[in-house]
Amino acid sequence: MSEFEQQPVAEEAEGQEVDIAEEEEEDNSVENSDVATKYRDAARVVNTALEGCISQCVAGASVLDVCKFGDAVITQSTERLYRKKVNGRTIEKGIAFPTCVSVNEIVCHHSPLESDKDNLRPLEEGDLVKLDLGCHIDGYIALAAHTIVVGANLAEAPLTGKQADAFAAAYTAVDVCEKLIKAGNTNEQVTSAIAKVAETFGVQLIQGTMMHQMKRFVIDAAKMICLVEEEEQRIEQCTFETGEVYCIDVAVSTGDGKCREADVPTTVFKRIVERTYNLRQRFARQLIAEITNKSPTVPFTLRSMGTESQARAGLRECLANELLLPYPVMVEREDETIVHVKCTVLLLPSGTTRITGLTYEAGSFNSDKTVDEETAAILAQAGKKKRRKKKKKASAEEAEG
Repeated sequence: MSEFEQQPVAEEAEGQEVDIAEEEEEDNSVENSDVATKYRDAARVVNTALEGCISQCVAGASVLDVCKFGDAVITQSTERLYRKKVNGRTIEKGIAFPTCVSVNEIVCHHSPLESDKDNLRPLEEGDLVKLDLGCHIDGYIALAAHTIVVGANLAEAPLTGKQADAFAAAYTAVDVCEKLIKAGNTNEQVTSAIAKVAETFGVQLIQGTMMHQMKRFVIDAAKMICLVEEEEQRIEQCTFETGEVYCIDVAVSTGDGKCREADVPTTVFKRIVERTYNLRQRFARQLIAEITNKSPTVPFTLRSMGTESQARAGLRECLANELLLPYPVMVEREDETIVHVKCTVLLLPSGTTRITGLTYEAGSFNSDKTVDEETAAILAQAGKKKRRKKKKKASAEEAEG
């Protein structure tokens, strides 16, 4: 596996104040070098946390412990960055999407609580694990997801058969997205090209998956890309522009691509900032206050919101009054291969640049299928040159702090 290069970030002295003007709205574009730097710094944290989580995914490991590890790496890494105040304001930073560890038929959003620990089986050799997490610095968000096979050494024993087809399809589709999400192209071009990749490798794209433009403190901005074109989920055509940021999000299955909500409690939510309501229950008011303090605009897990029993007690009234957006755990059919890949791209004046996500070395999966000429031409398009550099993995000691 290789990681897209991130530049080291110098730690800053705590408590110093920088006298600069407040950023104006137009300064939030990645054409602003300071903004682009914050995205890259958040991306470096994400990639380090993702590599660290991979190292924790061994036979016998606890899914809950891997989730806590990833969150700890992000929290502790961001605490060391951007300590200077700006006009007396502390730079907000931390988790932008809680670490989720989704095993086998589970597609996404699995981030269990302490109370779930006794009901979770440990990871086993051969388990298919989808890791998903995110970080923000000053509201500039970087997300990534990666799929691994527990205990597999793909350099010595590459994946074969349907499993290889699913991996090849997902990672090829991400590469196609990176080539096509550039200034002047449209979201419909991306959706159409991904469909050809899935057809080539004989897999189904997971229905309901959406890719979003991201803005400062906004993980799901107005411009969207459908992974699968569906009559009941049609979205407005949009054209990509220089200065924008997108999260590429691809999920494929060897099954029918139709997932459903799992029979487990939802633990990941996001505050719907446009909604207000005068809550009656004390625990509900406490929960909203905690969310406003810790994660007012980005997704969070109940695990991070104080006492679990009190958080659960306050959850019902918050959901009933549509103050929170749930991210339910989604599952496909058992015994199918589901691969989930996510990365963040910046549309810079010099071209589209991928700043998060991991790849596999050539030859890691031996699919007997090859892309069509049109897809091959897309993949051959020149892109922004990326330097590669080996990154330090997050250690267990770093996460335990």
